[in-house]
Amino acid sequence: MSLRTSRPVRAGQYLALLCYLVFLAFPFLWLISTAFTPAPELGSLHPTWIPENPTLDNFRQAFDEQPLLRAAANSLIAALSAGVIAVLIATPMAYVMARHRSRLSTAATGWVVVSQAFPFVLLIIPLFLVLKNLHLINTLWGLIMVYVVWALPFALWMLVGYVRAVPPELEEAAAVDGAGRLRTLVSVTAPLLAPGIVATALFAFITAWNEFFFALVLLKTPEKQTLPVVLTHFLGAEGASDLGPLAAAAFLATLPSLVLFAVIQRRITGGMLAGAVKS
Repeated sequence: MSLRTSRPVRAGQYLALLCYLVFLAFPFLWLISTAFTPAPELGSLHPTWIPENPTLDNFRQAFDEQPLLRAAANSLIAALSAGVIAVLIATPMAYVMARHRSRLSTAATGWVVVSQAFPFVLLIIPLFLVLKNLHLINTLWGLIMVYVVWALPFALWMLVGYVRAVPPELEEAAAVDGAGRLRTLVSVTAPLLAPGIVATALFAFITAWNEFFFALVLLKTPEKQTLPVVLTHFLGAEGASDLGPLAAAAFLATLPSLVLFAVIQRRITGGMLAGAVKS
């Protein structure tokens, strides 16, 4: 009886999951379709799901109209730098907060969570004034500092959970075997934290890669602008947009995040399984 009742429930769960996946994938699939659709078909009163005459003209036009490669390089530098710096700062802080619990560490963890609720508008004016005094306005380093500050609270919160998941008995056993504190952290704790560190770095990278508001305010010259800002240049006056090239450029801007996540996802899963075996 329970088997019969579980099958409809399971089918309903799979159906709900399928609907959710379709809901998530629909904008991206429509973006791909638009990127390969020629201009006459885009202006048709009856657009089709699949372009009748797929073309690469939208990609050629996108590269001709805007400096996408330079903007992508700026975004890559800012995102990679922000991810690496955020992880380097957050990892030792998370270890101390997880291993040495106190009222101060509990209050700090609460503040980390609360700080994520602050809207961008409340932060942009103080950040702008600070960067202006440091002569970092319209520089990638200034933007990287902002991305690190923005990603650090959540990165710290993530890594605290990963550190707490590592059994302290492993470190105690290493100490009994004669390993010092540094050797224990490098040889025992760090390999088990690798999945968490990779996941945190991936979060910081994707956040910085897709960020628009800070880059729009802090970067003024076209040579310094990031890819999300350059995408707005395809929008004309009164909301008119060059839809084909815009879709092509947006599709190319989405690819790095998808490829990076697809590659690192396997390593995250493998690292978690390895950590479970070691523990």
